[in-house]
Amino acid sequence: MILFEYPFNERVRALMRLESLLDRMMFFAKPGDARHHQVALGALFDLLDATERTDMKGTVLQDLERQRGVLQSLQDHPGVEPKTLAEMLVEIERVITTLNAAGKTGQELRANEWLSSLRGRLAVPGGGTQVDMPSFHAWQYRTEAQRCADLQRWMASLMPLQAGISMVMRLLRETGQATEAIAPQGAYQQMLAGKTYQLLRVWVDESAGVFPEISANKYMVWIRYSFQDGEQRPQAAHHDVAFKMTLCAL
Repeated sequence: MILFEYPFNERVRALMRLESLLDRMMFFAKPGDARHHQVALGALFDLLDATERTDMKGTVLQDLERQRGVLQSLQDHPGVEPKTLAEMLVEIERVITTLNAAGKTGQELRANEWLSSLRGRLAVPGGGTQVDMPSFHAWQYRTEAQRCADLQRWMASLMPLQAGISMVMRLLRETGQATEAIAPQGAYQQMLAGKTYQLLRVWVDESAGVFPEISANKYMVWIRYSFQDGEQRPQAAHHDVAFKMTLCAL
């Protein structure tokens, strides 16, 4: 099954973008070819761009503190497993403490003159070549272990934010209950009856060869399934499509 997710608001959209960049950075920072490590650096610089404009650390802390309060109110609620709830509260508290102790996201990286210079070069197509920045060319010839150590050191200041975003998105995704649905002639519509959601998750069998184009607001969800072959513009599917969906809200 292929999972597609759609945010209902800009805050969740921003968190999902950062989550994707963090995942890409950590994946390509693993031991491997120097060209993989250049991709990791590109993701790291994208994260610096994204966190410069908005206080994502403050946003994540607000979400975690709000959810901590909600969970604390459930401690005496019948039907709640006390041990599981206590473990979740401890985990949230640990992430909050780590985030509060961290300075401004990426501040150390922005103060690094060499990284700042490389950031500017990589923003130019082909700007990371030896012609423009021989010091980066030389860095790529360091041993794999040396490059990985450098990357881990540079990524360290972003890890508190990564832990916070991971926790917020995990809590959000776990609120939903998956249901089976059918899109007649490739189209599906559901009224939300005034309930506010933050995230829609849709699973489609990859053998169906279609993908959902989603539009959603506080009143309704609209899904139109399409297909494409890599050459033509996406075309609307006109057959019934079976899928699973979850509406999530903290």
